[in-house]
Amino acid sequence: MLGMEELKESIEITETTVECPVKGCSEKVERQREVFKREERFKCPEHNIYISPSIFEYQSELDNLLWKDKADLDLFKKIKTVKRESRIARDNSEDAVTWNVFRFMERNNLVEMTTLSSILGGTLKSSEVIYWSYSQKENSSWFELNKAREEFGEEIRRSSEPDIIIKTDNTLLFIEAKLTAGNEKIPSDMSNFKKYETGGNNWFSKVFKSDYKTVAIIEKKYELLRFWLLGAWIAKQQDLDFYLVNLVLSEREKDIKAIFKRHLYENQRRKFIRITWEDIYQQILNSSLSGIDKDIMIKYFRNKTIGYDGNGRLQRAFSIS
Repeated sequence: MLGMEELKESIEITETTVECPVKGCSEKVERQREVFKREERFKCPEHNIYISPSIFEYQSELDNLLWKDKADLDLFKKIKTVKRESRIARDNSEDAVTWNVFRFMERNNLVEMTTLSSILGGTLKSSEVIYWSYSQKENSSWFELNKAREEFGEEIRRSSEPDIIIKTDNTLLFIEAKLTAGNEKIPSDMSNFKKYETGGNNWFSKVFKSDYKTVAIIEKKYELLRFWLLGAWIAKQQDLDFYLVNLVLSEREKDIKAIFKRHLYENQRRKFIRITWEDIYQQILNSSLSGIDKDIMIKYFRNKTIGYDGNGRLQRAFSIS
């Protein structure tokens, strides 16, 4: 896996070419424009990566994953049967980071401590990690999420898909992870409200102060709206506390909590919170865990990149020392 240690601090970009970002490589490829393409003319023959002025993509998505034991790959394969979209081979893929971090925590029994107890407070146990709606217990898309999708008028094939769901004995978390992308998103069809405002016996009016158009279209928080609506409804049916967790880089989306919370009805049993990847890093770093997995994870955080900026300079992913 390529990162700060392996990549050039800056790359040469001309009107027609882009140089390979790997240190010591003199290869140049044709410059990509607009939509990223996996074509031979854009691939470094030495390192088998597809290159653009801002990002690169591995030949295989497995090259961007840390955990590749048989159990990991079996799970990953099953996840892909329900996961709708994947750019996991790309250097700045938030899905790849999500898998690498949360699979590490699951492998090492750190989910409760790192994601839950230490960040949210309290003692939470018996967690199930559901990746992109795939339930390991059910060996399929999580039944309760599918029920909520149907209740609010979504088609299963084009429905709300939290990056991570964590379910414990008394708590439900929907985690929406962001890396380079932000939280601004609007519906592709602004005239189709599905059943968001009417489903669940008008559940929308119980969890939102503002109307659908204000939140989804004017404020452009369509994605967070759906996760708050569906997650809070599932938690109510299951008598669980609910947290919608927006997981972001520490230097981004600093005001998202204030922006989104003003539209919500929160109480002691349902809350919207912002946490950062750097928060999780610190919890892992300070944990009592030792061994190769932790060493790999710490190096990953410190070495991770998210592409090149408009001036061809390499960008570090996380604000950590």
